[in-house]
Amino acid sequence: MRIVIAGAGSIGCFCGGLLALGGHDVTLLGRAPLLARIGAHGLRLSDYGGLDLHLGADRLTLATDPACLAQAELVIVTVKTPATAEMASAIATHAPASAPVLSWQNGLENTRQLRARLPGRDIRAGMVPFNVVPLGEATWHRASSGDIVIAAGPGGLGAALTVPGLPVAESLRIEAVQWGKLVINLNNALNALSGLTLVQQLADRSWRRLMAAQMAEALAVLRAAEIPVAATTPLPAWTTPHILRLPNTLFTRIAARMLTVDPSARSSMAYDLEAGRMTEIASLQGEIIRLGRAHDVATPICSRVAALIDAATHDGAGPPRLTVAQIAPPG
Repeated sequence: MRIVIAGAGSIGCFCGGLLALGGHDVTLLGRAPLLARIGAHGLRLSDYGGLDLHLGADRLTLATDPACLAQAELVIVTVKTPATAEMASAIATHAPASAPVLSWQNGLENTRQLRARLPGRDIRAGMVPFNVVPLGEATWHRASSGDIVIAAGPGGLGAALTVPGLPVAESLRIEAVQWGKLVINLNNALNALSGLTLVQQLADRSWRRLMAAQMAEALAVLRAAEIPVAATTPLPAWTTPHILRLPNTLFTRIAARMLTVDPSARSSMAYDLEAGRMTEIASLQGEIIRLGRAHDVATPICSRVAALIDAATHDGAGPPRLTVAQIAPPG
């Protein structure tokens, strides 16, 4: 397929590179400085399991002009939430109405925006479970495990997009899957505030207890709203807070069977704070806070974390390296 990756960042470059290596005709639509580095060095992809692949720039089409969307048979949107409205306008202007649009973005707000701005088109939510971090000039490293899931629909897109190193499954319960990922992704903000790697954070039981308390708060909100949640790990979603609270020895044994995390991995929100970019806090903690208000369920932890991320974003000094005691709300 002729695929346009609408937003060549970490997820877009990593997935786009694997799709190109798998035989698809891939265009990376992104910003000039990043594309210039790919043009000069090609694209190198690595991961926690030893993957190490190089893709020459001649195997990709690099574009800064959204007019490239006119050639798309499939559009995969990978921009951050603040840029979704602008990308939707570009798709509306340039992309063929027959081209499905997949959202490989965090949260649920992005798919809502795309559907509202692109009526009548095949818009499908997706869930990307793994973390990708930039390394070097044009290297992207997959730092955690998991397979992509997209909404079920016509055309067999899951099977068509499945290439070596990138399985893509389809689900009839994609919103429940997205909510499950959102609950896990609430830790993005905690990790960004901590200044730690994910492995360091998970090794500290005090951090895990705060992670668990935030997840339990979110799950209580979702129960009150009668929103189903599908786990993104082998165990049911409601068990995850209990597992996080376990002593280190037990937690390490169970977690090793559920998730692989590279020692260098940090959340994408940590990189956003370092780069002075807007974060996706409104699409993560913000979703839980809004639902909590609507259903009269208190969300003190999510509210505190969101306020701290907003303050760090405004300050512009990068991750503030706070302790658990500095983050946990009184009481």
